[in-house]
Amino acid sequence: MAEQEVTLMKGNEAIARAAIRCGVDGFFGYPITPQSEIIETLALDKPWETTGMVVVQAESEVAAINMVHGAAGAGKRAFTSSSSPGVALMQECISYMAGSELPGVVVNVQRGGPGLGTIQPSQSDYIQATKGGGNGDYNVIVLAPNSVQEMADFVDLAFNLAFKYRNPAMILSDGVIGQMMEKVVLPPYKPRRTEEEIRRECPWATIGRTKDRQPNIHTSLELKPEAMEKHNIHLQEKYRQIEENEVRYETLQCDDADYIIVAFGSAARLAQKAIEIARQQGIKVGLFRPITLWPFPKNEIREMAHGKKGILVAEINAGQMVYDVRLAVNGEERVEHFGRLGGIVPEPDEIVEALKQKLL
Repeated sequence: MAEQEVTLMKGNEAIARAAIRCGVDGFFGYPITPQSEIIETLALDKPWETTGMVVVQAESEVAAINMVHGAAGAGKRAFTSSSSPGVALMQECISYMAGSELPGVVVNVQRGGPGLGTIQPSQSDYIQATKGGGNGDYNVIVLAPNSVQEMADFVDLAFNLAFKYRNPAMILSDGVIGQMMEKVVLPPYKPRRTEEEIRRECPWATIGRTKDRQPNIHTSLELKPEAMEKHNIHLQEKYRQIEENEVRYETLQCDDADYIIVAFGSAARLAQKAIEIARQQGIKVGLFRPITLWPFPKNEIREMAHGKKGILVAEINAGQMVYDVRLAVNGEERVEHFGRLGGIVPEPDEIVEALKQKLL
């Protein structure tokens, strides 16, 4: 086996370069801090000259997500990236894609809000991402990387899940992971699919009439309420299948722990150091890290929390995932929250102090 090449790069750069290697057909985006390196790296690497991947700087975030919508309808692997206020502008079209059952990927490198807020990191888009940020009853598959390596790894995973379930998927990162530099092993190159492969793998794609079928039509509009209800019931059954099959999470030192910290993304990195500090002080603490924020690992958290003395949910926001953790344990264990706001990233010592004050 050939030795894998290890490269030092930012999380945003890893997203872009992994996309080129994963056979992605197109990127449509618009610059915004702290995710601009994604489109900048794609412009620098010029994948249209090597793999044929299309890269377009759209006139706005609304235009970018609608370009993804159109490409997805033709069975293409297309994605966009933005940061919090930009992703807010995309929510209408994401809802349309969910309603039309079209696969696409959105990368959100979160920054502080509300409004234009700050260019500093935050995790305050959790509720928007996991509860369906647009109108209607729908869900987006949400992956939360906590390293540059996972930024690279989750590109192909997000596309595979999006196409498996014909549903939008999101990589929910933040300014910490997007901007920091780490060693990363990029995925091997795989070719973009041919038109014949797309026809075979995506019989629903709008690629014209064939001898076997009439043209496909994608729409999220249905004027007959009975038909709309039937479609919604179908979508809810699909979401139940995703919840049953696609939950992902990671645990650290939970077996002997008296207390558990639940954290995702960059907050989970901070929590790892906090656990090390707490154990040096004689406090047995473990980490539960949800990797899929939707589907949320509620059953796994409930089982892990049984018999513990308390749970601290550490987030870089005012308290969002904490509500899902409380629902998961259903009042059987004490659940408290710690977070910082305005783009301030907490220190591990602050997490330890919060654990002592709120649970000990």
